[in-house]
Amino acid sequence: MDDKLMLMIPGPTPVPEQALLALAKHPMGHRSGEFSKIMAEVTQNLKWLHQTQNDVLILTASGTGAMEAGIINFLSPGDRVLVASNGKFGERWAEVSLAYGLNVDEVKAEWGKALDPDQIGEKLQADTEKQIKAVIVTHSETSTGVLNDLEAINRHVKAHGEALIMVDTVTSLGAVSVPVDEWGLDVVASGSQKGYMIPPGLGFVAVSPKAWEAYKTAKLPRYYLDLGKYRKDAAKNTTPFTPPVNMFFALQATLGMMQKEGLDNIFARHRRLMLATRAAVKALGLPLFAPDEAASPAITAVAPAQVDAEKVRSVLKKRFDIAMAGGQDHLKGKIFRIGHLGFVSDRDILAAISALEVALRELGCDTFTPGAGVAAAASVFVGS
Repeated sequence: MDDKLMLMIPGPTPVPEQALLALAKHPMGHRSGEFSKIMAEVTQNLKWLHQTQNDVLILTASGTGAMEAGIINFLSPGDRVLVASNGKFGERWAEVSLAYGLNVDEVKAEWGKALDPDQIGEKLQADTEKQIKAVIVTHSETSTGVLNDLEAINRHVKAHGEALIMVDTVTSLGAVSVPVDEWGLDVVASGSQKGYMIPPGLGFVAVSPKAWEAYKTAKLPRYYLDLGKYRKDAAKNTTPFTPPVNMFFALQATLGMMQKEGLDNIFARHRRLMLATRAAVKALGLPLFAPDEAASPAITAVAPAQVDAEKVRSVLKKRFDIAMAGGQDHLKGKIFRIGHLGFVSDRDILAAISALEVALRELGCDTFTPGAGVAAAASVFVGS
C-alpha cells in the first residue's frame, strides 16, 4: 500500500502533520520582518530545549556539518585534541580533526561498549602542560545504541581547566536531558532530522562564552561555517546566508509541540520507549548490542544470533513497510537498529514489535512464544 512507510530508524525520524503542513506553506523572504519574527521565536525555543542562555546557532547543514563547524571555529592548526570514540561517529570526528591538521589523540572503546570516563580523565591528568585544547565526544553513539556518560566525562574536562568540551548530541538532544549551562558544555552540535522531528537540512551549534574566547585566536580556515557570522546575524534575528525558510516554519511548529509536552515528559517518553523496546527484544530471545546501563533512549541495536540482520530488515520493509536501520562498517549484517526517537509513540513500538515477531517467524526463528515481545512491551507501558 502506498504512503504507509513507517520510519523506525535513528534519522530521518517521523515528521508530525503540523510540521508537514508548515513545510507546504509558500516561502517568504528571508530578509523580511515576518521571517525575523519566526527566527526570534525559534532561537528562544532552541535555548529552552538546550537548557542554556548561550548562543544556539542555526546552520543549513546536517549534524556532521554542525560538528565540523564546532570543531573548526575554536581551534588552530596543530592543536592537540582528545577524541573519545566508541563507534562510527566518534571515528568521524577524529577524521574531521585530522582533515584540518589537528594533532589527534584518541581514547577508544569497543563498539557496543560505553566510553570509560576515567580513561579520559587519566589522559587529561597526564597533560600537565595543558596542551589538550579540546575533548571531542559523542553523547549518544548512533551506530551502536550506546549512551556515553557525558556528565562524568565533562567533570574530567572541567578539572583539566584548559580544554573545551565539544559534544555530538545529534541523537541525544531532544531525547535525553542535556543541560548545557548546568554542565558548562562548550560546543554542542545536533541535527534537525532527529529529536527535532523535522526533515534533514538544519544543524544547530550551542556555544559557550569560553568557546567564544577561543574563537578570537583560532586560525583554522572557515567561511560558510564561520560561526562568528551566524552569531552576529542571529543577534539581529537573521542569517548570514540564504536559509531553507520552510524548514524554519517546520521547526517553529515542532518546537511548539515540544514546549507543550514539556522537557520532563519528553525525556520520560523516550526512556519509556527504550525500556519497552529492550524488554520486547529480550522476550524474543534476541541479544541486545549495548548493555542496559549504557542504553541510548534514541535507538536500540539488536544482534540476532539465529538470523541475518539484513534479512530481518528486508522482511520488515517488504511485508510491513517498516524501515529499521542496519549495521555500519564491520557490523553490517550483524545488527539491526530500532529507532525510537522524536515523533514516536507507544503505539509505534507495539506495531514495530508485532511486525518484528512475524518477520522472525517467517525467517525460521521459532525460539519464542508468539506475542511474547508485544506482551513485554505492553507490560512496560502499563506500568509506567
